[in-house]
Amino acid sequence: MNDILAMLNELRPEFDFEASDNFIEDGFLDSFDVVALSDMFEKKYNIVIDALDILPENFANIDAMINLIKNSGGAV
Repeated sequence: MNDILAMLNELRPEFDFEASDNFIEDGFLDSFDVVALSDMFEKKYNIVIDALDILPENFANIDAMINLIKNSGGAV
């Protein structure tokens, strides 16, 4: 979880991700951020995220991102 939070803060330091329940709805992340995070996750966790899984709901909050990483074969 701390690794993901660090990636989020690196990508968008102007937002307080711990204060949001839905990063997409709150405007913290856009489609470019989602693609960048996918790439970061693939490199960090040595996984391949299926293009069909690059959906807003999989990047809405840290728990959703953890599930995405685990479902893609990574260990968080």
